Amino acid sequence: MEIQQSMRLRLSFKNATIVITILNVVGVLLLLQGCLSSASARHRLSSTQLHSVQLRNMKESEEMRLALQPLELIKRVREIEQESYAEPETVQQKDTRQTAAVDLSKRLKDFRSLNDAANLKALEEWRKRKMDRARQRELEKNGTVSSQA
Repeated sequence: MEIQQSMRLRLSFKNATIVITILNVVGVLLLLQGCLSSASARHRLSSTQLHSVQLRNMKESEEMRLALQPLELIKRVREIEQESYAEPETVQQKDTRQTAAVDLSKRLKDFRSLNDAANLKALEEWRKRKMDRARQRELEKNGTVSSQA
């Protein structure tokens, strides 16, 4: 019997401990939820207000920065840069085109002179061969005519 009573006490203490632990966990969770929900509600309000203030400040600073820029001066500087780059390019292009044209004409003249000399030499050799062949035909005709007679 004593064993049964001791078992009941052990089981009842064990059960009581489990129940109290569960209640503590539930209580802590409820407290955390309450704290977090109120903090997030405050945070939402403050973050939207902060966000709108930051946007307003950013717009104002951007407007001030744009107002301080010397737009006319920047446009004029760009025009001057384009003018300065445009003039040397046209002169340089003309110079390069002219030198290229002169170079090309010299090369053509040299090629023609070399080509003419080579053509004349080839023509002279062809004439010599043609004359040699004509002479050989003539000799063959004379040789065959004299041998037949």
